[in-house]
Amino acid sequence: MKPFGRAPADGDRLDVAGAVVRLKVNARARRVSLRVDRAKREVIAVAPSARRLSEAAAFARDRAEWIAARLAELPRPLALAPGQTLQVFGETCRLETASARARWVEAADGAGARLLAAGEGEVFAMGVVRVIKRRALQVFTERTAVHAAALGCPMPSVAVMDAKARWGSCKVDPRGGPAAIRYSWRLALAPFEVADYVAVHECAHLLEQNHGPRFWAHVRALSGDEKAHRAWLRAEGARLHAFGRAA
Repeated sequence: MKPFGRAPADGDRLDVAGAVVRLKVNARARRVSLRVDRAKREVIAVAPSARRLSEAAAFARDRAEWIAARLAELPRPLALAPGQTLQVFGETCRLETASARARWVEAADGAGARLLAAGEGEVFAMGVVRVIKRRALQVFTERTAVHAAALGCPMPSVAVMDAKARWGSCKVDPRGGPAAIRYSWRLALAPFEVADYVAVHECAHLLEQNHGPRFWAHVRALSGDEKAHRAWLRAEGARLHAFGRAA
């Protein structure tokens, strides 16, 4: 990333002492500011208008030490290798090399679950991620069915995604067609209770497309007080987003 030979534009990236800074226009912003995108491991320099993007870029360069300190606080990406153990929906599983297709092996005879994947290095890591995605889809489909039924709602379609900004989404068809819920597969790495809270949260949107009192009443009726689960996601979200990414 080199210095701009033109006026900076929304979405441009610049290098500030080795860190990536992305310029962004936000018409609702009242001033130039910086924030950390923990999922993408980059800093966003926000400007209220396009004409102030140069000011935002200069502000980022002036705050190079602050930027370096904030990025250094983020969890490092986890290198996946045979022999490691992971928590998947709160269940311990051991990573092992396989000659066949990547797969999940349920716990048996007192031993923990096993996650088998072929290859080495990044090939092995990609196999591990594929298995966790399949596991996430299975568990979230089951939990969505439970919660939708409890709320008296038809079963929506369920998919997993790798969104950077949200843990789940619920889309309700205003014409009465099937609803669709998507979950971040990375929630499989959270405790089961936290992941299930997100499932409850999204299912509650089948009835209430807002976060008003009736929405939270549905959530609390199915999963209790949400504060601890939300706090866990705020504290550990960056670690989940670092999982499966190159170091």
